[in-house]
Amino acid sequence: MTYQTHIAQTTDLIRSYNGTWDGIDAEAVARMRLQNRFQTGLDIARYTAAIMRKDMAAYDLDPANYTQSLGCWHGFIGQQKMISIKKHFGTTDRRYLYLSGWMVAALRSEFGPLPDQSMHEKTSVPALIEELYTFLRQADARELGMMFRDLDHARDGGNEIEAARLLNAIENHQTHVVPIIADIDAGFGNAEATYLLARKMIEAGACALQIENQVSDEKQCGHQDGKVTVPHEDFLAKVRACRYAFLELGVEDGIIVTRTDSLGAGLTKQIAVSTTPGDLGDQYNSYLDCEEIDPATAKNGDLILNRDGKLLRPKRLPSNLFQFREGTGADRCVMDCIASLQNGADLLWIETEKPHIEQIAGMVDRIREVVPNAKLVYNNSPSFNWTLNFRQQVYDAWAEAGKDVSAFDRARLMSVDYDGTELADEADERIRTFQKDAAARAGIFHHLITLPTYHTAALSTDNLAKEYFGDQGMLGYVKGVQRKEIREGIACVKHQNMSGSDLGDDHKEYFAGEAALKAGGAHNTMNQFAA
Repeated sequence: MTYQTHIAQTTDLIRSYNGTWDGIDAEAVARMRLQNRFQTGLDIARYTAAIMRKDMAAYDLDPANYTQSLGCWHGFIGQQKMISIKKHFGTTDRRYLYLSGWMVAALRSEFGPLPDQSMHEKTSVPALIEELYTFLRQADARELGMMFRDLDHARDGGNEIEAARLLNAIENHQTHVVPIIADIDAGFGNAEATYLLARKMIEAGACALQIENQVSDEKQCGHQDGKVTVPHEDFLAKVRACRYAFLELGVEDGIIVTRTDSLGAGLTKQIAVSTTPGDLGDQYNSYLDCEEIDPATAKNGDLILNRDGKLLRPKRLPSNLFQFREGTGADRCVMDCIASLQNGADLLWIETEKPHIEQIAGMVDRIREVVPNAKLVYNNSPSFNWTLNFRQQVYDAWAEAGKDVSAFDRARLMSVDYDGTELADEADERIRTFQKDAAARAGIFHHLITLPTYHTAALSTDNLAKEYFGDQGMLGYVKGVQRKEIREGIACVKHQNMSGSDLGDDHKEYFAGEAALKAGGAHNTMNQFAA
């Protein structure tokens, strides 16, 4: 509904109450409605799911249309990210938010900082989704509020051209509300537990759920050791649980991202059930590290597989876990991804140990032989040493091409001594174009960084603490923070406005008219930042 239509309909509604509602201003109601476009989290989930589906179709036509996100651990962080994107690029198109289970565990658990092992309260995940969208909706309200004030100023000054421009901008306002890809870890329990949590996450606004194929009670961060996977049927039950949650809540185009940790997971807790040779369970079991046995030498408690007429004993560790054969990780990833796509997944996530395009592409090529439009979400992880990895990739490429690399020590390529060299510059250029190149070559639809704002918060706080508590004193804050905020147009330099003070003043005027006691008068020190 347009701004003018809201005003007209509300005017008719007020008149229908025969004067008893004459204290209500129709244009004020229209403004409040536009400032609160999304009434519920489900409204958001339906709106953002349609955005992701459109973006996925655009990527299928041209991989240059890949999408991006940054992980955000607080509503304010997500809000400032989207405000910055609109400021610098004029649009939020193809920019999302990522909700990291790692950061929920490390920063939002009532237990305090925890490792990424699904030990945090699962209710904290939907709570963060709701918080992120609360802050994004407030960003809409703030931006529109400033436009409404400018519109009133233009009208008061008789500037019809500026008033018309502002009305057009209001009608075409782009919301800060964007899709969130939300980490549901390994589902926090059995399939029923996964369904219950998925429903809460969707009700909070999530249109995309990312779930991984590790066991819930042994879940590890994707970049740590000790990962244990589950048979496909167990995992697919949880994928279906997520789909049922979407369908129950009327988000029929919700997105499920299935993550495989098989590349780095050498263990399984269960032997898969198999009824016929070559079924999913048999394929899963085929990668187990086994030894052929004679029934006469079987030991007490042995589990025995019958394959091709041979009796095989899977090697069991003292932990009661079974191990896969070395070197089977990529094959298991391909199998995982195909099974997921054939059973309701929309996007894939292959957790790798390094950012290497050809490694990823080698698996994606095999997946696309079966599912041609397979697409990935990829973790541009801070757990990778990007500088060292790419300098080593360049070093290896040069050596393979016969180029002289004698001036470089491959083990020391992280050293500042190599900064500014041709090798370092080529590596940096590969890092710069990694997302574009990987989108084109390796089927990566969405690039995200899981933990960036965790690291930026630590870095900026370290810089401020070093200056403020040192010789620079207050100049450490002014020069390092406030002066930059003013000159770079950072929205929250006017922190009273950012927190909603001006919005509150607008509401006070709607409610009380000239009797309103407003905070934004001449003596508000935020006026010092008007210039």
